[in-house]
Amino acid sequence: MTDDVRVIKKYPNRRLYDTAISRYITLEEIRQLVIDEVKFVVIDKRTRQDITRNILLQVIADQEEGGNPLFRTQLLEQLIRFYGDSMQSTASHYLELSLQLFIERSGQLKDQLRTRLGTATPLQSLKELAAENTQLWRAVRREFVKNLPRGKAGGKLEEDDSEASSPTSTKD
Repeated sequence: MTDDVRVIKKYPNRRLYDTAISRYITLEEIRQLVIDEVKFVVIDKRTRQDITRNILLQVIADQEEGGNPLFRTQLLEQLIRFYGDSMQSTASHYLELSLQLFIERSGQLKDQLRTRLGTATPLQSLKELAAENTQLWRAVRREFVKNLPRGKAGGKLEEDDSEASSPTSTKD
């Protein structure tokens, strides 16, 4: 083990002891270490085996018991079917790559939103986006009405009347 990897020992009483802070910790604290991207390893005190993966699976199981699970039953069933299958390693590699791509794309989206939002408040930015969309909708509506045959839709609509009655109107 290198010094930059935090060592957590699991005792026979099923408690987890964090050697970096010299106290027992919970699975929720393990989850927070993962979120904070702290490198750690969990060692079984009795057998000295690395059981990090088992502990991470326990963290996932705890999270799945909550009200908003990440894995639906159908997905879990499909994952179970891959165990022992000739495609197990391929499926594992595919899932890793897919998740990595998802993380990269969501990071790019967050960056684009930050750029778009700039220093404005989120509410102000949403108002600006709504105003832009309203203006675009009005322009599309004007073109549509302008290109209607004269006899359709009860004759020619007045632009001001159609905008004033619009539910998207932003007139004060």
